[in-house]
Amino acid sequence: MTGDADRGVRGKRVIVVGAGIAGLATALRLARSGADVLVIERAPHRRGGGYMVNLLGPGYTAAERLGLLPALADKDLGPFTSILVKADGREKFTVPTAIAQAALGPRAISVFRGDLESVLYEAVRDIAEIRFGTTVRAVAQDPGEVRATLSDGTPERADLLVAADGLHSGVREIVFGPEADFRVDFGHLVAAFPLQRVPGDVAVGSGTTFIGPGRTAAVVNLGPGRSSAFFAYRSPDPLSELASGPVRALTAAFADLGGGVPDALAQLEAESARAYFDSVSQIVMDRWSHGRVVLLGDAAWCVTLFAGAGAALALAGADQLGTALREHGDDIPAALARWEAPLRPEVHQRQALARRGMAQYAPPSRAHVWVRDLTIRAILLPGIRGLVQRRIQRANQ
Repeated sequence: MTGDADRGVRGKRVIVVGAGIAGLATALRLARSGADVLVIERAPHRRGGGYMVNLLGPGYTAAERLGLLPALADKDLGPFTSILVKADGREKFTVPTAIAQAALGPRAISVFRGDLESVLYEAVRDIAEIRFGTTVRAVAQDPGEVRATLSDGTPERADLLVAADGLHSGVREIVFGPEADFRVDFGHLVAAFPLQRVPGDVAVGSGTTFIGPGRTAAVVNLGPGRSSAFFAYRSPDPLSELASGPVRALTAAFADLGGGVPDALAQLEAESARAYFDSVSQIVMDRWSHGRVVLLGDAAWCVTLFAGAGAALALAGADQLGTALREHGDDIPAALARWEAPLRPEVHQRQALARRGMAQYAPPSRAHVWVRDLTIRAILLPGIRGLVQRRIQRANQ
């Protein structure tokens, strides 16, 4: 149902490009406010799997406002014991579950990216039209409308076009210019994928993490259908790594490790299509909108996995876009400017955090690894632990 508060959105035609978290959240927010929403997705069908995402602070609040928490509660992975290991899989030290749980606070939830997308899809599928296997080939606009030509030749007219089609956004290329003008490469690669069977050499309810010079490997065992692997490493030539594909590239970079890594790599070889594997890049732009076209999520900012807040920013951005359109919907450019202004500081902060975080996921040297281990051991001391937990909780509010 919609009310007078939604008059800026009600009845407007909106095209959303991309059926990931950012696109589906935007479609849900605007359709519930009375907009006529069409979602365009390049992939032929929904994708599953992906990496774990944490929703806390603004991300948790946005999920709550979108009504997603009841469905997400059944998929919550919860906290788990984190074990730092040596290259052969032997334990260095353990970070108890209670520490992570206390640091995150009560308003936090952890789910697989694919599960979050599924919950969003189920919420929006009956109130918005979703077309798979289609993308946008051309965009034109004037002060009164935006026109998109789809890959199947279909013309579509709308009041607003939201490009939520990811780091390699096709709409951004059409409207704003080549990706190379906005992409900042980090010289790193990341991979994440679900594990179809419980990983060997990792106790249930725990995750093992190896951090060495230039690379990180983590394997989490939360039981059947709830286990996953994550890899990050530095490379002088990310494009060659991507051309090799995840199986060859990750095997070359991590085959010497023990613990749960060999089992994870074996499972990757059997189902490589389910893996997320890409170079680490950010999108940096002076503006996220042009007329009646707006970029949202990774298409606009891509804070990267090193920042750990991409899903939360996508949900919050979608929710805040709905609010801005509700207040200024009769003036689309003004609504988009109103939406962008308060969101930029958070994005800038997260992008800066990601740049600093590179040294955590891919330490430059053994000395950096040693300092990191020493820092974590210090955090485990009771007095310092409480101080760190309070700081993390304040940062996530």
